Amino acid sequence: MKPFHVYGIGNALVDIDFEVSLHTLERLKIDKGVMTIIDEATHHRLLEELDGIKHLKACGGSAANTLFTLQQLGAKTFYSCKVGNDEAGNFFYRDLVLQGIQTNLHEHSREGITGKCIVLVTPDADRTMNTFLGTTFEFSKAQLSLEALKKADYLYIEGYLVASPTACEAAIIAREWADKHHVKTAISLSDPNMVTYFKDGLRAIINKPVDIIFCNESEALLFTECETIDDAKEKLKKYARTFVITLGGKGSVIFDGNEYCYIPVYPVTVLDTVGAGDVFAGAFLYGITHGYNYSTAGNFASFAAAKVVSKFGPRLNHDEINSVRELIASFVPA
Repeated sequence: MKPFHVYGIGNALVDIDFEVSLHTLERLKIDKGVMTIIDEATHHRLLEELDGIKHLKACGGSAANTLFTLQQLGAKTFYSCKVGNDEAGNFFYRDLVLQGIQTNLHEHSREGITGKCIVLVTPDADRTMNTFLGTTFEFSKAQLSLEALKKADYLYIEGYLVASPTACEAAIIAREWADKHHVKTAISLSDPNMVTYFKDGLRAIINKPVDIIFCNESEALLFTECETIDDAKEKLKKYARTFVITLGGKGSVIFDGNEYCYIPVYPVTVLDTVGAGDVFAGAFLYGITHGYNYSTAGNFASFAAAKVVSKFGPRLNHDEINSVRELIASFVPA
């Protein structure tokens, strides 16, 4: 057994989630429902504009949320990222260590401003993300721990990395190292904007089939340049041996390398979709790295995602994680 189930790389961001009205989005002139990269001045302005509104702060970024879910469920994980030497960077590092996620952050100099993701959650449970990458935009091959990577079952790449040339290069290097050392690779397409504006970067990372692609319906259609999800499913086989497409309220479809399986949603009242895809990926990866088949892992993932969307914030709490563990315990590995 290897020391790590999953080695992850991604943008280290402190997530700050605000509950806002549609009027607030209009007033701030922010496009609803997508992730937008913002500069430092806009980041400061938004935080000033939102001062006093109820919010929740957490160590985040897409890959970090996935690794937190894995670690909470009992997996062993390692995360490479880049933060600044500031209050937010210290908060991020402490959060990783307290959760038990191993990292090489302490091995590198910390400079610049730690990135933040200002998440605006509207009453329809939609999430609009405004991301100031800060120093994580300079994530590069220097931040990789290739020793830790070759000791993992899976490399997990956050698709948001393609927005930075040095981070995209690091992801390509990590992918090549993983292939060399027989480490499986999973990648999330992360956001429709990443696929729209950085498709070449994603395809450079996926220059040959990866083991798993995680995406939602919009990302699948954009990435494959298909009109229907059925066509997209067939074309995704060119890029991945297996894949997961989340379909919102319609559940998800999983291709396990041989056949498709459809996973229904667990019915809940949706309050906040922030972190749903990240938690889904984390619970799914936990399942397949612990001997469960793709269909069963998909059920774990659907249940975990239902828990996270039924409350405010991108992370499962102690009771919610325990309920996912209870579901997992009711199944026998394949």
